[in-house]
Amino acid sequence: MTKAPHPVRSVKAIALRSLLGGFALGTAALLALAPSNAQVFEGHNSDAPVNVAADHGELQGKANRAILAGNVVISQGDLTLRAGRTTLAFSTEGGGFKIHRLDAVGAVRIQRGNQSAAGDVAIYDFDRRLITLSGNVTLQRGTDRLSGGRLTIDLDSGLSTLDGRVGGGSPALGGDSGATPRGGRITGTFSVPKRGN
Repeated sequence: MTKAPHPVRSVKAIALRSLLGGFALGTAALLALAPSNAQVFEGHNSDAPVNVAADHGELQGKANRAILAGNVVISQGDLTLRAGRTTLAFSTEGGGFKIHRLDAVGAVRIQRGNQSAAGDVAIYDFDRRLITLSGNVTLQRGTDRLSGGRLTIDLDSGLSTLDGRVGGGSPALGGDSGATPRGGRITGTFSVPKRGN
């Protein structure tokens, strides 16, 4: 008669495997996204002025907020963000408007050259030079593609991270419970070099 595995040891073993698997996937995705010569949105000028266009807009001066809705297009240099709706947080120091944060929802897509990132929600923190996308995230460069739950792009360092789950945690270790359609995994498709003739 064989002994059944001890339940506490089994849970710990599963949690450890999940942690190690998540670490390996996270490391692979990190290496794929940010090698020194292939950074996400490499060379973007995050100090460039921001241009906005939308079907409707509302300026809430007392709240230092502007809401844009309907075919929103926001561009900064050669980087373009498209969304259904955005909220811009700004200040009016020195008599002009300074944008500090942009929150976008509704089929968000950010594009620069042959690179694009898409998700359900995006936040562009202009003060920290960080772009975060979450919910059904895809990152595409040419024909190469990565998918996951949450993507963070540091425009200063060029370092980008992609997590399989929106909160970036492992469900076995008490991470975010909002699973993506991909089951909390990072998936990708990459091209390979062609053989010489």
